[in-house]
Amino acid sequence: MTLRSSDSAGDPFRRTLRFVFSQWRRQPALALAIIACVVVLTLVELLIPLLAGRLIDVVADRLADRRTSLDAAIEIFIGLAGMGAAMVALRFGLFRGIVRFTLHMMKQVAEEAFWRVQRFSTDWHANNFAGSTVRKVSRGMWAFDQLNDTLMLALLPAVSVLVLATISFGLRWPVMGLVIGVGSSAYIVFASLMALRYVAPIAQLSNRWDTRLGGTLADAITCNPVVKAFGAEVREDLRLGRVLKRWQSRTRLTWNRAVLNGSVQQALLLTIRLSVTGGVIMLWWQGQATAGDVAYVLTTYGVINGYLHNIGDHVTNVQRAVNELEELVGFHDEPLGVEDRAGAVPLRVTEGRIAFEKVGFRYPGQVRPAYTDFSLGIAAGERVGLVGHSGSGKTTFVKLVQRLYDLDAGRVLIDGQDIAGVTQTSLRRQIAIVQQEPVLFHRSLAENIAYARPDASLAAIQEAAKLAHAHDFISRLPKGYDTLVGERGVKLSGGERQRVALARAFLADAPILILDEATSSLDSESEALIQQAMERLMRGRTTLVIAHRLSTVRQLDRILVFDDGRIVEQGDHDTLIARPGGLYRRLVERQMGGSSSLMVA
Repeated sequence: MTLRSSDSAGDPFRRTLRFVFSQWRRQPALALAIIACVVVLTLVELLIPLLAGRLIDVVADRLADRRTSLDAAIEIFIGLAGMGAAMVALRFGLFRGIVRFTLHMMKQVAEEAFWRVQRFSTDWHANNFAGSTVRKVSRGMWAFDQLNDTLMLALLPAVSVLVLATISFGLRWPVMGLVIGVGSSAYIVFASLMALRYVAPIAQLSNRWDTRLGGTLADAITCNPVVKAFGAEVREDLRLGRVLKRWQSRTRLTWNRAVLNGSVQQALLLTIRLSVTGGVIMLWWQGQATAGDVAYVLTTYGVINGYLHNIGDHVTNVQRAVNELEELVGFHDEPLGVEDRAGAVPLRVTEGRIAFEKVGFRYPGQVRPAYTDFSLGIAAGERVGLVGHSGSGKTTFVKLVQRLYDLDAGRVLIDGQDIAGVTQTSLRRQIAIVQQEPVLFHRSLAENIAYARPDASLAAIQEAAKLAHAHDFISRLPKGYDTLVGERGVKLSGGERQRVALARAFLADAPILILDEATSSLDSESEALIQQAMERLMRGRTTLVIAHRLSTVRQLDRILVFDDGRIVEQGDHDTLIARPGGLYRRLVERQMGGSSSLMVA
């Protein structure tokens, strides 16, 4: 029987099961041991009713010698006790094995999913809710627990019991074997089709809304400061309420279908039970079965019924677990976006020269290219400002230097090395970046500052903080450098977050420095102090400064003026401000209220 959730979902279902079995093959010895243990345990479970039937025959035989009957009964009792002990031991070993097997698998798939998510493209992360991603990974990881338990501890024993019982009955009473085999097989097929074709499709939709619910909650909670700033709590309540209403309707339909499915299965099981009971009574009446045989058949069917009773639930659980795994398995089908090439080598930076050679680049999903045949050279140690309107190409420039995207044409070189041929880790370790809106981990201030150099001493961390003028405010905190900063640094002010990010860049001590308006959140006094420190930091380093406030680029060696993916002007501040009608001059005049003379050094 081929398990399918629906015609449209069959391929994802099979792909997910192939993924699961590929994980099983990573622990082949343990998987085979678990399967063998289940089969033996099932065989023992079926032998117990057989011995119980023989015991009834022995004690019911009034013509036999009582002493002989007692000896036979004792032997059967010892056999039952031995089998009971064997079942306890086998069950203990089975569950110890499944615990080890499943936990190792859960750990492995979570690590691999996290590895891929960390390496997905910048666009992927921009287009996916962090909360939904976390839910997909955690839900998929726990789905392995349910799936392994269902397949190994429920479905495998059920199939084993059915096959062994059908063979056992069929060898002695062919008609009874036929009733058990055909009836049970028909029930399994029906229960599976109901679970997969009737319940599963709506369950998949319910799962999607469950994921969306998690994303909606995470989005609102993460952005709670914005919600509070605009007094939008009620608006977010209503937004969540709309999502919850759709989730509720889909989940209600899923549960109602499951209830109907269960009721139909109960009716089918009753039919099979009555057929077996009537059949064994007929065999007894015809003299083909003893009282012990009747007890054996009814007891054995009780075992079979126990497994069949939940077979539909087991198939549903498999489907549900597979549905919950589909999104995690999807991570393995998702291209990483930017990958290290085969044979990639570490980047070696000795000077810090940067060169763009005939670069062509277009963002995924966009028709218009960001760069066409773009070429530029930046000398080692040169301090360069990048200015221009929003969308002009200055942010794209620094993203390509970090190789956050692959090029459509041309090359980006650092010290003559094509960055597409070096490892991404080695490339980004040579670049320190301070973003306009710094992102901090919910970890201690010391850990955040030392993120680029986790082995840095506390003294080095404190020195970097002093250079960034962060040491004083950190020292005033009750726990100092051990203070947790909250999710994304929410416990700190904007200026404090910026100083921590600057301290991180100081400590990184990288040969290439990128500053994305790194003083934008500072007050005037702090900005002046930071500018002095940054002047020291930039010495001897190739520095790219994305400037929104043009006052920050006055002292740089060169200013590149971007417009529509091209450099339309370049030179130092004095040269550009003196150019009548120039774009840079117009930008300065707009910021200074029309008086460019204020900006002349």
